[in-house]
Amino acid sequence: MVGKNTREINTSADLSQAKPLNNNSHKIKIKAILITQPKPETDKNPYFDLARKHNVLVEFKPFIHLEGISAKEFRKQKINPADYNALIFTSRSAVDQFFKLCDELRVKMSPDAKYYCMTESIALYLQKYILFRKRKVFFGDGTFQGLTEIIEKHRDGEKFLIPCSDIHKADISDFLRKKKYEFAEGVIFKTVPVELTEQEIRKYDLIVFFTPSGVTALKQNFPDFQQKTLRLGAFGPLTTQAVINAGLELNIQAPAPAAPSMTMALDNYLSGNGH
Repeated sequence: MVGKNTREINTSADLSQAKPLNNNSHKIKIKAILITQPKPETDKNPYFDLARKHNVLVEFKPFIHLEGISAKEFRKQKINPADYNALIFTSRSAVDQFFKLCDELRVKMSPDAKYYCMTESIALYLQKYILFRKRKVFFGDGTFQGLTEIIEKHRDGEKFLIPCSDIHKADISDFLRKKKYEFAEGVIFKTVPVELTEQEIRKYDLIVFFTPSGVTALKQNFPDFQQKTLRLGAFGPLTTQAVINAGLELNIQAPAPAAPSMTMALDNYLSGNGH
């Protein structure tokens, strides 16, 4: 079972109609790069290594943010959290918003409910809302594979609820569906574009997108956006397709055989004709 209002991001997009990457703007030196993701919490990050190596400015600013939905909006999904005895959390913000909705809905989770968390820090954060019991709270190593392993290891016929945003990856749902586990997705966040100014955009020579919604946010802020000499990078097939569908020219694409990560793709680009 899947929540009716949920839009999943599937990574099997068809790029057969994609234009070839545009290399005409390579001659313009890149001095400033915008990564449309939150700034890393530590300086030990490949983007900072990239900045030092190529002497470029690398800054971070998400083009979208998540807003918690109201209890009234949640009720439209006809999902009662109390009907589920296992929850899957991938972020601390999801924990906060889920229990906030439970309070507004006057729903109390069973003390026997199980919680499967992406990381240990998320699992420990649950202590803010529940009595932490090792036999009821499980966590992975921060990877999708790690999460699926703990679900398979500790599952005992539970009915799963995945608190998520209206736009999200389909990997967890696909896994549960493949295993024929009973589950539902409960949308607790909506994706909202961040307000942008053209001055903010034009200070960069290269902008890198990681989600289709980031591209959508750019077009919503600037319906008549002119790319000019601005170069664009995209990570993942759906983001690549979103750039192309928006009528924009794509200069850097990852993952690729020679660049499985975006930092590697940027390094290759800056080491070549682009810098």
